[in-house]
Amino acid sequence: MISPDDRLLADLVELGGAGLSVTEFGAETAPPTGAGVVRVGVHREGPRPPALEAFDILISADPSAPRPWVGLPAAGIDPALEALARAVAAQPVAAAAAAQVLRTSLLLSFGQALAQESIAYSMLLASGGFRGWRESHPPRERLPDPEPRVRIETGDARLELILDRPARRNAFDARMRDELVEALSFALEHPDAPPVAVSGEGPAFSAGGDLDEFGRAGDVGDAHLIRTLRSPARLVRELGERCVVRLHGACVGAGIEVSAAAHRIAARPGAVFRLPEVGMGLIPGAGGTATIPRRIGRRRTAFMALSGAEVDLATALAWGLVDEIAA
Repeated sequence: MISPDDRLLADLVELGGAGLSVTEFGAETAPPTGAGVVRVGVHREGPRPPALEAFDILISADPSAPRPWVGLPAAGIDPALEALARAVAAQPVAAAAAAQVLRTSLLLSFGQALAQESIAYSMLLASGGFRGWRESHPPRERLPDPEPRVRIETGDARLELILDRPARRNAFDARMRDELVEALSFALEHPDAPPVAVSGEGPAFSAGGDLDEFGRAGDVGDAHLIRTLRSPARLVRELGERCVVRLHGACVGAGIEVSAAAHRIAARPGAVFRLPEVGMGLIPGAGGTATIPRRIGRRRTAFMALSGAEVDLATALAWGLVDEIAA
């Protein structure tokens, strides 16, 4: 039986208020104007048209297409469009929110972009899409873990901030966020202003947010205020040229969102990058809609966020998501 909420959402999609629209360049169709519609422009052959502001994602059959295009082999375009269609159909509200937030992120100051992201993320915590995901992925109860989440090491006139939860692949929980904020604040206020390096212990820099904590906030309004007050991404950006982040293994969700605020990112071979939050009924919530567009542009960020696709190191380097491949 279809619930009233599901029927309303289906009506919104049918009326052009949400969903996915694909425009093939060369055809005479124009992208829809519905604010919640994710608009994809596709170039398959001939000269690439100029990047059009109306589109959230631009895909080209030229794998070396420059920013803002997502370049794919010609044979990969239709599978990519099918994956986007499935993702948007599964979570149309989160997809709409992600597209809308990314359309304005680069028009705002960094702090304003972080606040905009947090407001949208907090709204989605109360949405049916996220509730459905949470019900199908119930959190596991775990024993208390008193071990520190972030280790600070000094030496050679520099500070090393190390994510130190290797058994959970450095998953970000509230404690890790708070400890990282404290460590970054210490680095910012250090009287010698030493260089700062952020890295992760174990097989991955960070597998992203701790899924067992998602949705446990008692009040989504309070959660918004806490998120904006205790933002590792904001502090990483404030460190400016003093900060380098060293990535390896999985860099998922918060693992790349916070890192993308750094002045310089070095990644080891085998590093991979992914934004999975839309598939959970959310949007990136650790600063990713502010940090990542400032590195790779909003269209490539939208492709990562809406498709949930894994980006390999070669692509990340070509796009500017990372700055160098580390030994």
